[in-house]
Formats: sequence, structure tokens, C-alpha cells
Amino acid sequence: MKAVNHTMPLGKLPSGESATIVDLAGGRTFVARCLALGCTPGTPVTMERNSGHGPVIVVVRGTRLALGRGESMRLCVRT
Repeated sequence: MKAVNHTMPLGKLPSGESATIVDLAGGRTFVARCLALGCTPGTPVTMERNSGHGPVIVVVRGTRLALGRGESMRLCVRT
């Protein structure tokens, strides 16, 4: 059974799973980049590819985004 209201870094979300962005942890430049890409708190996100290393590919607002592993670990999501 899937955990409800469980928060974790986006980089830990398995491929094919969906979650909601709840927080952005980082400096002003990182947060500004995320906001410009549409990664705002409350936005649904689907993990398209997460191989456990290297960049991840997510779908946000109908757009595929490639995020570095470090970046994906600074986005907090709720499943």
C-alpha cells in the first residue's frame, strides 16, 4: 500500500510515481530557476526516469524537465 502524506526529496521518487511539490530548499538562484521552470509548491510532478544516478527526468505542467541529481534532492515532494 502506498504511503499517504509522506514527504521526501524528489530524487528518491521512483520512476512512474507522482507527487506534489511542497518545498524548495536552496539559494536564491536555485529557487528562482525552479520557479521559472514551473516547479512551484503545490504543483503535481511525475517522475519519468530515475535510474538512481545521474540526472532525473520529470514531467511538470505537461513539460519534461531534466534536473541534476543534486537539484532533485533539494525539491521536497509529498506522495
